[in-house]
Amino acid sequence: MPPAQQFPVPVIWGQNLGYLFFQLRDFKSGARKNDQMTPIAQSLEQSDLMPLTQYFSKKPWPNLQQPRPSADVLTRAQRANNSVVCTSCHQEGFKGEGTQPRLAGQLHAYLERTMLDFRSGARGNNPGMSDLMKAITEEDIAALAAYLAAL
Repeated sequence: MPPAQQFPVPVIWGQNLGYLFFQLRDFKSGARKNDQMTPIAQSLEQSDLMPLTQYFSKKPWPNLQQPRPSADVLTRAQRANNSVVCTSCHQEGFKGEGTQPRLAGQLHAYLERTMLDFRSGARGNNPGMSDLMKAITEEDIAALAAYLAAL
């Protein structure tokens, strides 16, 4: 990946245990790829995965105080959510549960890049997400990212 397109780093402190474990497992197996995380995960022993995910999942979620979107962006985000029903997996308040990630308060750039990567197929470890992101526009994705980041 060219340096100008480096992937934003997500917040993992306080993320759901099951989600963290599955992502670390996917980086280790190669099902999910990232120039920084793949070699780190591949160097870990299988027995290291659960203690690491437990450590990070027990940390409090940080308040990044990201800006609230404008009313028109909020309206677009709500329309997009109604279309693909994000809360059916990510739960009310977008805090996720189990293997579903918390989206509320995640970094805006990470949310948008991840949704676009699901849409394009660049991230392929969850085909259902790819289908959902293809069902909405890139403008909807931008609005959802702004809304979710501000929660």
